[in-house]
Amino acid sequence: MKAVIQNEFGNSDVLLYTELELPEIRENEVLIKAEYTSVNYADIKKRMGNKEKGDFPLTLGLDVAGTIEEVSDDSAFSKGDRVIAFPKNGSYAEYVVANEQLVFKIPDILSFKQAASAPTVSILAYILIHQIGQVKETDTVVIHSAAGGVGSMLVQLSKLAGVKKIIGTVGNLNKKDYVKNLGADVVCTYESFAEEVLKLTNNVGADVIFDSVAGEVTSKSLECLALYGTLVQFGNSSGKAGNFKTSDVHSSCRNIKGFSLGTTRKHDPARLAEVAEKILELFASEKITLPIARVFKLEDAAQAHKLIESRNYEGKILIKM
Repeated sequence: MKAVIQNEFGNSDVLLYTELELPEIRENEVLIKAEYTSVNYADIKKRMGNKEKGDFPLTLGLDVAGTIEEVSDDSAFSKGDRVIAFPKNGSYAEYVVANEQLVFKIPDILSFKQAASAPTVSILAYILIHQIGQVKETDTVVIHSAAGGVGSMLVQLSKLAGVKKIIGTVGNLNKKDYVKNLGADVVCTYESFAEEVLKLTNNVGADVIFDSVAGEVTSKSLECLALYGTLVQFGNSSGKAGNFKTSDVHSSCRNIKGFSLGTTRKHDPARLAEVAEKILELFASEKITLPIARVFKLEDAAQAHKLIESRNYEGKILIKM
């Protein structure tokens, strides 16, 4: 089968389009013939390695949409089932293996292309909105990186939940119309959002802030977080850690919550099944959608990474097998 691997950490040039042997399944696993995989910022971070030790050759990719090719004994799935999944050894490949707990059937009316945009960003966004942030209709919500994949879903799911005021932040105001079309009431930059939020709320601040950027954005978020408000931290795309003092939270009765979909896939995968079902229903009924910025061929995975790193896109980037 064709796949994209890397034998060292580095820039997008380390991604190699090559031939690999077909993977074999074990008990409670399925083999999936991939149609599409999505490209996520987590792929960029893993490719670069930072301080990780490399288990090479390495195949990137968090999720996949495709058709089940082979099942183990007594499986709940059958050959031919259309599914999305979180594979165990990457998804930049024509065939992937996934544990059954991380495989979810997709409705017949939902295309593979649209389904492929859903797994990582949509399941994550749903959990952030309804379980971690626990947003209410009366809330003022701030969504950082609102034009990205998770941000696009957070805006739509907040709107669907009837949230009173949705404020999105972007790195470039060229993305303003895109984010407003998703349902945001106000769009501002990372440099100005704290002042804008306080102005729009008569200095009360936001009730819930979703932060995937970290660094200085975390500090500025605390400047405009309301009493009893919640800062939900679920990433650090800036590459820098966000900092706060205990006095920032206890005296103001504010909360800082963290969440990782990767940790949940590893330690509590059963938590995802109900959420995946709800998300796929919302996509199938067209109550939510995720615009596809661009689709690349598998052999052009390096170009997909370059586009992600440029941040010059809106929505989701996919790879077609």
